[in-house]
Amino acid sequence: MPPHPITPDELHELLTSTDPARTGVLATVRDDGRPHVVPIWFVLDESDGSLVFNTGVGSVKGRNLASQGRAAICVETTEPPYTFAMIEGRVTLSEDPAELLTWATRIGTRYVGPERGEELGKRNGAPGSYVVRVHRDKVTGLADL
Repeated sequence: MPPHPITPDELHELLTSTDPARTGVLATVRDDGRPHVVPIWFVLDESDGSLVFNTGVGSVKGRNLASQGRAAICVETTEPPYTFAMIEGRVTLSEDPAELLTWATRIGTRYVGPERGEELGKRNGAPGSYVVRVHRDKVTGLADL
């Protein structure tokens, strides 16, 4: 199949795959305009289509997200045929303890399995962290490159 714009089914597979669980690359903007780009672990919230991850309130990305309220995440395959998608959107942040634990555990389980997911959930869902939701405003991507 020739390269083509990513379809909704291909996007869903890219964002939810667990074999392998792909990392995202988060892009934010600092208050002085400089970019900040870092890898993240995330999950797709099937209820609203947002990408969800955790970060520290005082981290560079946490401060950028709180200040700017927008972000972009790129997710890609690392084996042929190559596929990528970039999700741009508005960001919402929560410090709710129950939500932090729930999402941090789901994220941890996706990347390290159920045997360690709860452990990572407790570590990453602690006070001083955000649950970050990137709500899709725009998705671009190509498949079968």
